[in-house]
Formats: sequence, C-alpha cells, structure tokens
Amino acid sequence: MAEISQTARQTTPDAEIKLAKLSTAEFRVYNNMAEHMEYFHSNFRQTWKLLYAACSSGKRPSNMSLRQFITTGLQFCHHLSVHHSIEENHIFPVLATKMPAFRKELELLTQHKQIHRGLDKFEAYLEKCKTGETDFSSEEMKRLMDTFGDVLWAHLDDEVKELGAENMRNYWTITEMRRMPM
Repeated sequence: MAEISQTARQTTPDAEIKLAKLSTAEFRVYNNMAEHMEYFHSNFRQTWKLLYAACSSGKRPSNMSLRQFITTGLQFCHHLSVHHSIEENHIFPVLATKMPAFRKELELLTQHKQIHRGLDKFEAYLEKCKTGETDFSSEEMKRLMDTFGDVLWAHLDDEVKELGAENMRNYWTITEMRRMPM
C-alpha cells in the first residue's frame, strides 16, 4: 500500500522519503481531483480560445450572432467566478490544512485575485455591450482579455499540477483522498 504515516511525512524531509510506485487503482484515487479539475479547466480553455480567436481575427464564428458571442463571454465570466467561489469556499480550505499552495496568502489564491481584477473589467465591458451602453469592439475585448490571460492560463495548469497524484500522495493518505470533497 502507498500510505506512509503522518509522523514520517512531517519529520522526514521530502527528498529522503522514498515512496513506492502507485498501483493503477491507487493512482486513480490520488489523481481523481486533478482529473475532475482538468475537465472544468478544459472547458474554460475551449471557450477562451473561441473568444480570443474571434477577437484576434476580428471575425466571430459564422454560426454566432453578436448577441450570442457576447453572451458566451458573459457565461465564461459567470462560470469562472462560480468555479473559483466553489474552490475558495469548499475545496481549498480542506486542501490548505496540509498543502501550502492552497493557503490564502500563496500562489493559487493570489492567481484568483489577479484573474478577477481583469475578469471583472471584462465582464463589465460585455454587460455594457449587451445593454447597448457601449458599442462592441473586438480590439477592446482582446485588450481586456490580455490583462488576465497569462495568469489565467498559468493558473489552469498550476492547479491541476498541484492536484496530480504524485503531489497529492506527498500530503494525503489514500483513505483521506477517498473522503475529499470532489
């Protein structure tokens, strides 16, 4: 079995712990959160690519009206905000008990804040376009997306990496993994 005592984990430097190779079943358990998160992140990447490609080329998909395009952007904002809210309120607090990367003052939550600084402006712009208060401009939409795109893409990758089997097994037992909220 791949479990190692918590005392050994806490008192032995990581470099000195030699963990046994995970069985296929153990890998599945330890990697479950990463796979689950990747599913959501893939959807965010796909929508981002559609929006960004249209803004970069100045041509939205031929099967999409301007209203549908703006709605797609607003849905992206809403879904990402809900996703982050769930993580911050239900997932990260559990992970933060043992994993420094999920603590409020560190990288992943800092990335959320950086993303939302740009995402909130992006969403406000799209809302104004939807109501007719502002004329839509693909150049402006691209400019707003550029303000948070790099950190968003890094975050999508970083989070899944942190949740990967080889990392999770450094902090959690297989029994604890089976009780995770995801």
